[in-house]
Amino acid sequence: MANLVAIVGRPNVGKSTLFNRLTKTRQAIVSDTAGTTRDRQYGKCDWNGREFSVVDTGGWVVKSDDIFEEEIRKQVIIATEEADIVLFMVDVQTGVTDWDEDVAQILRRTKLPVVVVVNKVDNNNQQYSAAEFYKLGLGDPICISSVSGSGTGDLLDIVVSKLKSENNEILEEGIPRFAVVGRPNAGKSSLINAFIGENRNIVTEIAGTTRDSIYTRYDKFGFDFYLVDTAGIRRKNKVTEDLEFYSVMRSIRAIENSDVCILMIDATRGIEAQDLNIFQLIQKNNKSLVVVVNKWDLVEDKSQEVIKTFEDAIHNRMAPFTDFPIIFASALTKQRIFKVLETAKDVYLNRKVKIGTTKLNEVLLPLIEAYPPPSIKGKYIKIKYCSQLPNTQIPSFVFYANLPQYIKETYKRFLENKIRENWTLTGSPINIFIRHK
Repeated sequence: MANLVAIVGRPNVGKSTLFNRLTKTRQAIVSDTAGTTRDRQYGKCDWNGREFSVVDTGGWVVKSDDIFEEEIRKQVIIATEEADIVLFMVDVQTGVTDWDEDVAQILRRTKLPVVVVVNKVDNNNQQYSAAEFYKLGLGDPICISSVSGSGTGDLLDIVVSKLKSENNEILEEGIPRFAVVGRPNAGKSSLINAFIGENRNIVTEIAGTTRDSIYTRYDKFGFDFYLVDTAGIRRKNKVTEDLEFYSVMRSIRAIENSDVCILMIDATRGIEAQDLNIFQLIQKNNKSLVVVVNKWDLVEDKSQEVIKTFEDAIHNRMAPFTDFPIIFASALTKQRIFKVLETAKDVYLNRKVKIGTTKLNEVLLPLIEAYPPPSIKGKYIKIKYCSQLPNTQIPSFVFYANLPQYIKETYKRFLENKIRENWTLTGSPINIFIRHK
């Protein structure tokens, strides 16, 4: 079970710097996707073999004076409801402010482990000043400098010691896990209720704390899967539903614990920035995708032209990954909800596709010969051979070349497109590796 660590604190105490330092410990997982300004607010950290997710709350604050403090307060409350550990960052140079005391008051009421992180401690004198933060009543302050990195190792030791032990659910192997994710009010709850409503046949419900995902086993009408439902989808939250940060925190949980994500988009509102944030979380975690345009019953013009326009808009916003199914459905009238399940099952099976090496080379090598990678500095790049890697989470292919370092991302995309054109991998992400032959 993935653990979630939230960094909270007022502006300019160094939350983002600490976040960048923690998540850089495993750069491969945190991809700097171009054009996603909010992307860096969520990442993964690996310390002494324990992996956990880190969320920097600062990135979601609405920058406006009148609601600024209220927004941060809301986010602290959400962080305490959704995270497993809270890192409360303060600044040794400004000392304890009224705002720090307000946040401390919220944090003292929770049963969560809270670590007070005193930032900008660059010398011994400042370490003595850090004793002032004992008055927040949240235990021993930990002194760090997120810019130079001093003290972050000790901080990570403390974080790992407070993490819940890995929760090994008694889940049967080989049964797909589907997560329904999306913005608030996109119809997630309605879809889950339509799946497991009156006719539900729940074999097991395995739940940990309220923050863990709940797995509902569904085996009816020829389907057998676990529905990954974060507890929050079932209980009404104290925080206003429309808060963007809230739905991102919830989505992280469900996405990390699933194989296939069913992303709900509201047909009456079209694709919005928040949908793209969740889509990027799905991509970053290498999960398969089915897009469901919900509330289709409310759309008056259902002509092929309108459907085509809608599909094009979704593909354009989510490019370059466009090979995923889009289903127009209504959770309320149950229109096409079985189509959603069938498609999610197909997409799950596409993750498991195995392509023989001979067949792969037979099809791809002539295509590569016709369109070789562009030469660089007068050097010709030759790809001689390719194969699919065994025992990987998602289909992963390795191409052996004489100068792998010169093969650009655009050419990797060309290779991916050719694989997708010749084999059915719809909805599933693909890894392409180039190695020296």
